[in-house]
Amino acid sequence: MNIREEMPVFARHEGEWKGVYTVVDPSGKLLDQHDSYLTCDLRDDNEEYPYFQTNTYTWADGKSERIEFPGSYKDKHIIFDTDRIKGHSWEVDENTIILTWKYVNDTDKYLYEMINLSPDGQHRARVWQWFEKGELVKRTIIKEQKVK
Repeated sequence: MNIREEMPVFARHEGEWKGVYTVVDPSGKLLDQHDSYLTCDLRDDNEEYPYFQTNTYTWADGKSERIEFPGSYKDKHIIFDTDRIKGHSWEVDENTIILTWKYVNDTDKYLYEMINLSPDGQHRARVWQWFEKGELVKRTIIKEQKVK
């Protein structure tokens, strides 16, 4: 099984991405905003975790956070099963990936993310919809540009 062949949209996300995360409540009120730098890496030589993503978030007040997401692969799905999240992603068309996950320590919350990649592969638009006990509680809107 080869991610590059079986998930060509996912493979086009490989690289480094710089962006801004904007978090709003259901009415559109700003809750948070911070910068991001993501590295998406396909590791052809790693059978256990052929996908590896590192997210670095930075806030204006100097706070920062770095999170690693190793992903396994099965049946055209990238699967995340870490001490932080459990979820999976799949392609839906030539430019779109869907990702759904739950936080391990807060099973009442679950998220659906839609990732849209521009045809030239240089821009991404992503939206996380956060649900708690089945009700929409906020959205994270992400605008990114490929830097490498």
